[in-house]
Amino acid sequence: MTISTDTIAAIATAIVPEQGSVGIVRVSGPEAVAIARQLFHAPGQQPWESHRILYGTVRHPESRQVIDEALLLLMLAPRSYTREDVVEFHCHGGIMPVQQVLQLCIAAGARLAQPGEFSLRAFLNGRLDLTQAESIADLVSARSPQAAQFALAGLQGKLAQPIRQLRSTCIDILAEIEARIDFEEDLPPLDEADITRQLQTVLEEVNQILATADRGELLRTGLKVAIVGRPNVGKSSLLNAWSRSDRAIVTDLPGTTRDVVESHLVVGGIPIQVLDTAGIRETADQVEKIGVERSRLAAQTADLILLTIDAQAGWTAADQEIYDQVRDRPLILVINKIDLVEAKTAEQFKIQNLKFKIPLTVSTAAALNQGIDALEAAILNTVQAGKLQAANLDLAINQRQAAALTQAQQSLQQVQVTIANQLPLDFWTIDLRSAIQSLGQILGEEATESVLDQVFSRFCIGK
Repeated sequence: MTISTDTIAAIATAIVPEQGSVGIVRVSGPEAVAIARQLFHAPGQQPWESHRILYGTVRHPESRQVIDEALLLLMLAPRSYTREDVVEFHCHGGIMPVQQVLQLCIAAGARLAQPGEFSLRAFLNGRLDLTQAESIADLVSARSPQAAQFALAGLQGKLAQPIRQLRSTCIDILAEIEARIDFEEDLPPLDEADITRQLQTVLEEVNQILATADRGELLRTGLKVAIVGRPNVGKSSLLNAWSRSDRAIVTDLPGTTRDVVESHLVVGGIPIQVLDTAGIRETADQVEKIGVERSRLAAQTADLILLTIDAQAGWTAADQEIYDQVRDRPLILVINKIDLVEAKTAEQFKIQNLKFKIPLTVSTAAALNQGIDALEAAILNTVQAGKLQAANLDLAINQRQAAALTQAQQSLQQVQVTIANQLPLDFWTIDLRSAIQSLGQILGEEATESVLDQVFSRFCIGK
């Protein structure tokens, strides 16, 4: 992909009416400073120097009408985010000031930036590698402090560094092998044992990084948890106690919840989308029937089911029917209203539960805010049982990076097979080159234009 030589502009901050105090219009490219000089009037003797903030007004270049009182930030190449000349107009927040400034920039010769185009230019100009660029998008969209920390680690090069080292090792091995092919008579025999050892070390590190893929995906997308059960077992009370809010209506009447109620939480650094579903039962009420169908759909698409039963009623035929519908999903049995029964009754439920092969059981008294800590611990245990936290690393790869790493893993394994079968050295180089190419794709050194389009299209405009 070639580096664009035109000048781009975009609004770089979220604009919400009456919500933001500052709005930023960002301009990058060879004409950025010239456009700023057309539009920005800085009174006095303020120097137009790099990494200076100027105070003044944005004015229409022809009518000289004042559009806004603003600050202008200058960042000249190469000391900028894109390694081009960059200027930022820091305007008053709101819709009109930033939109008018943006339109003036476009009229002065800039064009509207595409999603992620500023970061794309930073990548193409060598300011960032592809893993760092992706980490920027992850940091912007992070839904938990832990997800933000993983994204920041990627931005600081904690993924790029080991990948770059692994690729360098593979290139060194390839050079050793090709040297023996071209100059076999002039060099000592290839140390096959050393090559095998190095390849095994590289493969082990690839496997270790690859083990973070599920963890990374979990932190980015979160976990969808559906609270299901028959009517009036306390599902809405459980949601309210867990989210510390009154998101769901709670009454003694069965069938109060008619639709799926949603809440967002963070448990152990993992974003969790909690769905309180309508009580699943046969009903003639058309509105409730729609809610029940939506509940069944939510249960089938959830990552984890909290099957909630009433401790007073025990395990009923209706509970069994619901269990039969969701038994193929990851499941935690929640025995609610435990405060209304004797302790030995709760133990009987746990013993009875074993025959249903539900691995985790939690007792709660949602109306009293009891058992929430145990519920969260059970959810985290379920996550760990799925080996989503298999690697103790301070990084987490995404799906694109995992696909490239998987290809590198397979290529390295095939090199090992080739060596074990005592095939000629030419055959060793085929899969070794493939591994080098796959590792390069992660960093962006071997990335195609379609890959770059896929990566940067998910960025917001202005970033």
